[in-house]
Amino acid sequence: MQTALVHDYLNQYGGAERVLEALHDIYPHAPVYTSILDPVAMPLHMQSWDIRTSWMQHLPAWRRYFRHYFMLYPRAFESFDMRPYNLIISSSSAYGKGIIPPPGATHICYCHTPMRFAWQTDAYVARERIGGIRRRVMQPMLAALRAWDVASSVRVTHFIANSKVVAERINTHYGRSATIIPPPVDLAPFQPRLAGEYYLTGGRLVPYKRIDLAIQACTALNLPLVVFGDGRDKTELMAMAGPTVRFVGRVSEQERLDLYAGCRAFLFPGEEDFGITPLEAMAAGRPVIAYRGGGALDTVID
Repeated sequence: MQTALVHDYLNQYGGAERVLEALHDIYPHAPVYTSILDPVAMPLHMQSWDIRTSWMQHLPAWRRYFRHYFMLYPRAFESFDMRPYNLIISSSSAYGKGIIPPPGATHICYCHTPMRFAWQTDAYVARERIGGIRRRVMQPMLAALRAWDVASSVRVTHFIANSKVVAERINTHYGRSATIIPPPVDLAPFQPRLAGEYYLTGGRLVPYKRIDLAIQACTALNLPLVVFGDGRDKTELMAMAGPTVRFVGRVSEQERLDLYAGCRAFLFPGEEDFGITPLEAMAAGRPVIAYRGGGALDTVID
């Protein structure tokens, strides 16, 4: 059986990329089709993978403007020649599920969520602070993208969702059922220790993670907060942080485990599709204070 893996883009490393790693562990010889690849942003071990990028890899300044090219991604994935494969597994929260499988092939989509910016437009526009002419221009484009998203969903043989809320979104937007399989979480052994005084939050520092809420709360209450991770919001988040907030940047696996083990509680303020960091914190024996929504409803039990 000839198998191919498909992923939206490989220019940042997070939970979706961990799922791709798990799929690649199962199918180590399968090529990975993706729109764009930034090797600097990805783990070194991925350099040995057979990664095949689209023509978008050659667009000018794509590292800076890859979000602006959002109307081009559907064509990029439809341009891949998938005829050699009879099993295609896509890991997608946007465009990857839109590849065109050959007749008779099985296409399994591990759906992290139907694309947020197309279906949750108001929240996305507010978080990204998009206004004026850009917002008006985007509206018809997003309507066209939603139409493509629904039309391309029929190319999927089976949907897998990472949480109940994502399965509900798949049913709402595509009229399809989904099997719920939580993403793999590699939990290293934690050494029990006494809780420290600081609160902890972190991950990719991007708008939908709502790290700003944790920073604002701890600053207002004069509580110590440690923030790990990196991302495009880091400068803005540092500007709003008070003296009790400390940023430690990207951390190693062991450093992250030590931060979990030593914190008083882990703060999880965003509505995520699943959310791996709360599981890591709870595995270290630390309580999680989470927003009551999204994947946390499956994993953080009150």
